[in-house]
Amino acid sequence: MGMKEYLVLVSCILFLAFLIPSKTRNWFAVFGWTAMVLFLFAEVPYYFSINNYLYPTLAILSVPFLLITAKYLVLGDTRVEQLSRAAAVAFLVYAPFAFTPLGDWLISIVVGQTLWLVNMLGYDAVLTAWNMVIRNGFRVEIILACTGIQAIAIMLGVAAAVPTTSRQKILAFLLIVPTIYTLNLIRNTAVIIAYTGQWFPYLPGIAGNGEYGYESFFWAHNVIAELLALMLLVGIAYALFRVIPGLADLAADLYSLYSGEVRRVFRRDR
Repeated sequence: MGMKEYLVLVSCILFLAFLIPSKTRNWFAVFGWTAMVLFLFAEVPYYFSINNYLYPTLAILSVPFLLITAKYLVLGDTRVEQLSRAAAVAFLVYAPFAFTPLGDWLISIVVGQTLWLVNMLGYDAVLTAWNMVIRNGFRVEIILACTGIQAIAIMLGVAAAVPTTSRQKILAFLLIVPTIYTLNLIRNTAVIIAYTGQWFPYLPGIAGNGEYGYESFFWAHNVIAELLALMLLVGIAYALFRVIPGLADLAADLYSLYSGEVRRVFRRDR
């Protein structure tokens, strides 16, 4: 287990400790968020190596987010406590797949279903390893991040941020899990077909990394798929707000809190 994996594990433990009522529970959340921010920065070299600039940008933005969140957690603000509850529940869902053989089991299921979809659409591909698909000499490795479990965990955590009825819990689960899982399979299939078919061999100066044909992967995976995934999560969040109106209120309160803090800093600097 490398440093990045340890940071995720530490963050997970701290957020789960936050769920246990105690006088120091908010401090566990503060250190849990800190570990997550450190993880984002630890990932920056990897994302630069694949020409993905979204996550390095998120790492930079996470610093003011952490400072504001820590400040209000120490003050016992209900809004950031609910936000931290969302993170804790997300870890509760994600941890079994990240730290047990369940992760490899999920990957193998996704690999089999993705390969079936690729071949069903008439693009002949085969497995070259238990989690690697090859077509036209181009290989695509399916890892845990390609299963959709992270997005599922995050959205389930969001749904759990405020008190809900049993009906709302069931509707939220049905809205999140089947939707994200199915669309993620379609995403994997589209990326494999586009990359192995070299659909987007454009602007190598921006999209290339020295690896032959990588440009098509960059545009399919790092740009098109990321934008579509972002739109999907926004759509699911909107639907969740309709199912759980309290989430919309929390989102508005959090926006007011963070934007207010940012404006306060800029006014102070003038």
